[in-house]
Order: sequence, then C-alpha cells, then structure tokens
Amino acid sequence: MLVSVLNGLAIGFLLFILAVGLSIVFGMMDVLNLAHGALFLGGAYLGAALSGSWGGFLAALGIAAVGGLLAGALLSLMTGPLRRRSHLDQALLTLGVAFVVAELLIIAFGDDPLSAAAPPALDGSVTVFGAVYPAYRLVLIGVGAVLAVAVYLVVERTRVGALVRATVADRDMVATLGIDNRLVTTAVFAVGSLLATTAGVLGGPIYGARPGLDATVLILALVVVVIGGLGSVRGALVGALIIGQVDTLGRMLLPELASFVLFAALALVLVLRPQGLFGGPAAVGAR
Repeated sequence: MLVSVLNGLAIGFLLFILAVGLSIVFGMMDVLNLAHGALFLGGAYLGAALSGSWGGFLAALGIAAVGGLLAGALLSLMTGPLRRRSHLDQALLTLGVAFVVAELLIIAFGDDPLSAAAPPALDGSVTVFGAVYPAYRLVLIGVGAVLAVAVYLVVERTRVGALVRATVADRDMVATLGIDNRLVTTAVFAVGSLLATTAGVLGGPIYGARPGLDATVLILALVVVVIGGLGSVRGALVGALIIGQVDTLGRMLLPELASFVLFAALALVLVLRPQGLFGGPAAVGAR
C-alpha cells in the first residue's frame, strides 16, 4: 500500500507539471489546446533517445525546454485568430496539430514502444519505511513539489504573476498601460508548452514513449483541469494528486474497473462542484 501511495504521488506530481500549463492557458486565453499531449509525447521520445547518462538526460531537458517555448509561441500565433470563436474551432485546429506531430514522431522514431532509462545513480531503489521504492520516482516527487511552490510564488508573489492576472481580469485596462496583450498571452502559452515537453522527458522513465501516449496523458490532464478548476495553480496541484492516487490505487485494487473509477471521481466532483474544487471566475491564481 505504501508503494502504491508513493506511486500515486509520483504520477500526481508529473500530471501537475503537465496540467498546470494547460489549466493556465485555458483559464487565461480561453483556448483549448488539444496539442498539449503531443508536446508531452515529443519530450518523452526525446528523453528515450538521449537516456542512459546524465549528459543525455540534461540535454533532453534543455532541448525539450527550448522546443516547448518555440512550439508554444507558434501555437499562440496559430490560435490567435480563433480566440473570439468557439472552442470547437480551437479544438479542431489544435487536434489537427496533435495528429501531425504524432505522425511526425512515428516517422522519426518508429511505431515501436521505446523505454527511457533513469539517469545513473537514480536508476536503483531505496528503502522507504521498510519498502523498496525506485529512487527516480522519489526524486520526481521532490521535483514536482518544488515546481509547485515555484509556480505558486511566480503567479501570486511576483510582478509577472500580477501582470498575468491583470490580463485575465481586464485586457483593455492592461493595454491602456502600454503593455501588449499579445506578448503576455504568447509568453504564457510558451511557458505552458515548455512544462508539457519537460514533463514528457521527466515521465519517460515511467511511461516510456509510444504511439497513443499523447491521447492518454491529454485525457488525464483534462480530468485534472476540470477537477481542480480552470486557471487555478492550487486546483491543478490538488486535482493532479487526487487523480494520481485514484488511478494508481484503482489499478491495484480494481484493475478491470480502473478507468471507470477515474471518471467516477470526475463525475462526483462535477456533480458536487461544477466549477471545480478551486474554480470560480475566469482568473489565474492559486485561489
């Protein structure tokens, strides 16, 4: 049971890294980015291709970060003309981008599943309260916790975060101050995509890289966003930790009904609190 709980924390923090960018982009720009999972898959393939050494792992993280920034900026430009249109138009565009990216990754890496090794010194196991547990997953829990605190502090305690929240609340007012809203939204989109590609590299030793993984993680990220509430950092964290535990314990206790348990948790939250646990008016914040 302890190992399952720790697995739930590792998966939960990985989902937070993936979902918090999606939540903020959707909450701020009102753009549904269904290419988010494809960005994760790109990072996973990159991590699998360069895994095996600390140099390769760090190089994968660096390339994924730069690639995520560029991909996010490009997606922001592509979705810009659709921001005043329905979410269906946005979903169709970003879903098309996701299909193209997924096919390009298959062409580049093949359609066989690839495994990604954890960096040296983290590829072994440690003892936690008498239970043997992979060292990499334990480090991933710590990285996720540090990143959650960092995102919270940036959004809530810095001028950059104040500018993001102000843009959400009143774009016209921010424009009158001489600030280009397009630069703000592009930067947020780029950072959200950076988190997705980075999560792919970090999740490589757990999920590997395979065709279809993008759809799997996208569904999990959307469930996290809906449960936590749009644009809420705290909601993304709590939602990710809940889904991590539900998914892990569900697969252990009820393997044949694991998917039903996951969506039952989503349905329960929607019935009791349709706006999500920390949702509310369209604003970005820890709430």
